[in-house]
Amino acid sequence: MSTRAIINLEGIVQGVGFRPFIHRLRERFGLFGFVANTSNGVEIEVEGERKKILYFYQTLKNKTPPLARITDSHIRYLKPKGYKDFVIKESKRTSAHTALISPDVSICNDCLKELLNPSDRRYLYPFINCTNCGPRFSIIKDLPYDRQFTTMKKFKMCRDCEAEYKDINDRRYHAQPNACSLCGPDVELIRINSFRPWDRKRIKGFQAIEEVISLLKKGGIVAIKGIGGFHIACDAENISVIKRLRKKKKRPFKPFAIMLKDMSQIKKICYVSKLEQDILNSPERPIVLLKKKRRNRITEALAPNNNYLGIMLPYTPLHYLLFLKGIKSLVMTSGNIQDEPIEIENLKVINNLRDICDYFLIHNRDIYNRCDDSIVQVIDNKPIVLRRARGYSPLPFPLDRKMRSILGCGAELKNTFCLTKNRFAFLSQYIGDLKTYSTFNFYKETILRFKHLFAIKPEVIAFDLHPDYLSTSYAQRIKGVKLIGIQHHKAHIASVIAEHRIKEKVIGVSFDGIGLGLDGKIWGGEFFCGDLKDLKRVAHLEYVPMPGGDMATKEPYRMAISYLYMTFGEDLYRLRIDFIKRHHSKIYNIVKVMNDSPFTSSAGRLFDATSSLLGICDIITYEAQAAIELQMKAESSKTNRQYEFELKEKQVIIIDSRRVIKQIVEDLEKRVAIEEIARKFHNGLTKIIQRVCSLLRKEKNINTIALSGGVFQNKLLLESLVNSLRRSKFKVYFNELLPTNDGAISLGQVVIANTRCA
Repeated sequence: MSTRAIINLEGIVQGVGFRPFIHRLRERFGLFGFVANTSNGVEIEVEGERKKILYFYQTLKNKTPPLARITDSHIRYLKPKGYKDFVIKESKRTSAHTALISPDVSICNDCLKELLNPSDRRYLYPFINCTNCGPRFSIIKDLPYDRQFTTMKKFKMCRDCEAEYKDINDRRYHAQPNACSLCGPDVELIRINSFRPWDRKRIKGFQAIEEVISLLKKGGIVAIKGIGGFHIACDAENISVIKRLRKKKKRPFKPFAIMLKDMSQIKKICYVSKLEQDILNSPERPIVLLKKKRRNRITEALAPNNNYLGIMLPYTPLHYLLFLKGIKSLVMTSGNIQDEPIEIENLKVINNLRDICDYFLIHNRDIYNRCDDSIVQVIDNKPIVLRRARGYSPLPFPLDRKMRSILGCGAELKNTFCLTKNRFAFLSQYIGDLKTYSTFNFYKETILRFKHLFAIKPEVIAFDLHPDYLSTSYAQRIKGVKLIGIQHHKAHIASVIAEHRIKEKVIGVSFDGIGLGLDGKIWGGEFFCGDLKDLKRVAHLEYVPMPGGDMATKEPYRMAISYLYMTFGEDLYRLRIDFIKRHHSKIYNIVKVMNDSPFTSSAGRLFDATSSLLGICDIITYEAQAAIELQMKAESSKTNRQYEFELKEKQVIIIDSRRVIKQIVEDLEKRVAIEEIARKFHNGLTKIIQRVCSLLRKEKNINTIALSGGVFQNKLLLESLVNSLRRSKFKVYFNELLPTNDGAISLGQVVIANTRCA
């Protein structure tokens, strides 16, 4: 007997070939009716036998197109209307948006074959795409996902492209960025005369790409417009141009990401596991941190004092074209001035980067939502996201409970914000450090866009307790909503609880650089017990002064002096170690300001102090440099020996580092290898965390561990600690899909705030 069904699907079901998939599927089951995009997702109405409709419904949920993702589905049955055919209707706009937006993804194999096929009409066209690949989030302005609501609106399709766009059997059916060289975007090479900045030489089309290849081979530095913003590119095998770029970008030591032509080139310089290879080749195409095979002049120039290289494969048609004529590897670093957002506008990039770049390869497809490259590293045999942006954002996180509409404003460093709606958390792409006017504007602008795209009007605002953060200032200016301050390290632990949907109470270990504590001191080496409703601080590293406040984060030798003075007092001048010789003239003044300096329990500052004591890094040029370089030294040692921390069991457990500092000094005086000292420090920290967790388990009867905070980006420490805890029969969780640094703070803020509104 015939019946009619109305099916509503929510999720990523627009711009991914879902409607033609439905059209073909309904043919298999002999059903009639229609399908349409809405602001909520996809609406389907079909008539036929009830049994066939049920099979149709189950199949479309279980066998979706490659980029589709269904998050919710509903079916209801009604009396038949007598449909005789099946049509794809015009999109419906509704006031309540629940449709999700696909991230930008890499070129698919079908498009890549066409790109390199001389007989194809899109041969060498740098904007080839289809429903299975290409730009999505970076070009969308509104929902439903139709061309008129994207930055492709200004390009009118030619007859051939329009025929593909309307052909239900074509893989470019309703591919909104669909175009070709006759009707679509084009590239243009601009050279800026250094004496007359607006005297430009322009070359367009594939000739422009050929010219860029030639310029790169000759040692040129080129700004190249991609999907989510500009890269600054140069030949990754040319040491002189790498040095020139470092000088121009004021980036003497921070590693550069590089793009290599193919997997064979990657395997020449890095070890690549099967999992790492799969991540590199995935549609997301993130930067993947890979272990260097050998240290040489090239790899050291790309990543000084580092055992890893940030590697990615080409992910746009334009990238593939750059490797056609002999280039094997390119530096591809973010196209921005230090601490500024990645550039997306043609005129602004020329103004802002003309002192860095010699040439600019631009195009006229506007970027509406800027999105930097994502970064992933395999840790504990899992892909761990260290920066979540292109390829992942704006995919939401499904939560285990219905949420109020909440905005989590995030922290200052590695900022993201988070908006919640029903059971979803919409985490923004990586925003960056909220230190400049431009980045703050990017932050505010992106919040407005997310609120509009996902139709979210926050009724609660959650923010960090630090009064000087721009994200906190932003929150406190909002009127007519409930404001809830969330302690920084509690938000870290809450992000792990939310990501893994942990139901039981946890022992939360939050180790990072800085975060304002509830007692007004700077926290960063914290242990908590409890759940989202109540996380109590139960242990921490002992407080030490941060001489000069924020200056101590930039000059690790200050923290080394602080730890030495707390350990040896005035006797520190008599220590026979190189550190005292290097900083003898500074010690008196540093000690003098210690009483007037803030106190900290930060694990990050302990790493800094150790790095400086060992002569590895006294002054940093990028965030966490001292700790990173300490880790690199430690990885070169295989010792199982460790330094011993002491515990003071008071109302809360205090971890005293003075014994460790004494042992480090003793080893330095004995001229023990720096690599061994660094490894013993890591081993000792692993042991003391495991010991404190065991004490808390016995006292609180909690067996689940949640680890979060920037210190746990340290692959050596995290893997060692996780293995140690598992051997002690703990259940261990840490951030995986979200960055363990401050990029996950905003999620932690919203889930804690939600419990306080219950």
